[in-house]
Amino acid sequence: MPKPVKGTYPAYFETYISKVNEDNVKDAFKMQADTVNNFFDTISEEKSGHAYAPGKWTIKELLQHIIDAERIFAYRALSFSRKETTSLPSFDENSYADNSFANERNWQSLVDEMKAVRKTTEMLFDSFNTDMLNLSGVANNNPVTVNAIGFIIVGHLNHHKKVLEEKYL
Repeated sequence: MPKPVKGTYPAYFETYISKVNEDNVKDAFKMQADTVNNFFDTISEEKSGHAYAPGKWTIKELLQHIIDAERIFAYRALSFSRKETTSLPSFDENSYADNSFANERNWQSLVDEMKAVRKTTEMLFDSFNTDMLNLSGVANNNPVTVNAIGFIIVGHLNHHKKVLEEKYL
C-alpha cells in the first residue's frame, strides 16, 4: 500500500508521515525493526530517568508515551478496518504521561513492552488487505485511513527517536 496522500489524514500528522522514507506501510514497519529491537536496549536504567530540561518528560515517560500512542493508533486502525462508524475520541498525551507512573517502572520492562506492542501492531497490519488499508474512520473529529495510521505509528517513533538522540543522549 503506497504512502498516504494528503487529505487521507489530518494535516497535523504530516509531521510524522514525512519522517517515513518507505513507500509501503508494511515495509516501513520492517525497516524500523532495528530501532524497536535494539535502540532502546542501548539506554541504561540510570540514563532512562533523565529529562533534558525541567518539566520535560524523562526517557521512561517518553517511551511510555510511544507505547501508549501506538496502542491508541492501533486500536483506531483496527476499528476502522472493521468499518466502525462511531467517532473515536482524542487523547491528552500529557495526562497519559502524568498518570503512567513510568518513572516507577524498571527500564527493561518498558523496553520489553515496546517490543511486544510493536510485534502485535505489525501482526495487525499484516492482517489487513488492501481494501482494509483503504478504509477510513473518524478520530478526534478528523477522518483518517487505516493506511495513514500505519505511517503515523512509524513516523511517531521516528520523530521521538530523533528527539531522544538530539536532546537526551
